[in-house]
Parts: sequence; C-alpha cells; structure tokens
Amino acid sequence: MYKKLFVPVDGSELSHRAMDGSIALAKQLGAAINGFVVEPDLPLSVVSPDAHTSTERIKKHEAQNEAHAKALLDQFAQRAKAAGVDFVASHVTAYSVDTAIMEEAEKAGCDMIVMVTHGRGPLGEFVFGSHTKSIISRSKLPVLVLH
Repeated sequence: MYKKLFVPVDGSELSHRAMDGSIALAKQLGAAINGFVVEPDLPLSVVSPDAHTSTERIKKHEAQNEAHAKALLDQFAQRAKAAGVDFVASHVTAYSVDTAIMEEAEKAGCDMIVMVTHGRGPLGEFVFGSHTKSIISRSKLPVLVLH
C-alpha cells in the first residue's frame, strides 16, 4: 500500500516524534522513508544593496542551513538504520515551506506525507500559521498527522 513515506522535520521537539512515529510506521508497512528539511531562504529585507555584503551574508546563511539540515538528517538516518528502515535524505532552501514539502514529496515519488502538528488551536494557527493544515488542504498525496 504505502511504500515510501515523506517525513519533513525541522529540528524541534516535535521532529523527534515525527522521526520515531514514521520509523515505527515504516517498519509496520515495510516502507522506506524520505527524510526532508526545508531551510528558510534569506529574506530580501536583510540582503544589503552592497553586493559584497549581500554575497557574504548569503554564503553564511547557506552554510548554516546546510550544516543544520545535514545534522538533523544524519540523526534521522541513524535512527532509521538502527530500526532497519531504508532512508533517503534531502533538503532544500525555500521561501514557502508548504510548497517545498508538497513539491519534493511528489518529485521523490513518495506515496504519503507524515507530519507532526503543534496543535496550537485556532488562536495559535492565526498567529503562527499551520504548515500541516495548509498541506492537508492542498496536497495531492495523503497526509498522516501525528500529534
């Protein structure tokens, strides 16, 4: 049924739930996991008109994003390997987290997205937004939400 799970993580405490929950599910289904990190793109408001300063700031931001994504995905890969679950890691830098998750899940040939939610409620969603809610409403793939 489901053979390739797409699991976005961001390094928060909930990411560990996503890792553990998706690994347990993958073991039950005999599925593989594509662990994924979306790193935020540098906002245009911080990019300086001075080309040299902008280039340096962009390079530093990209290096930090790369290091964070690699560390997080390495941790996920180790957990999956210890459980005997096939694992592939990928990451991108993007302005729209929701769109990046949906596009990369389809591009990777995954058949389900597994996410966690903060469960902030209506006020929290209004203030902070909800990537999970947005993906549920827009994704062509089924989305399993862990709480």
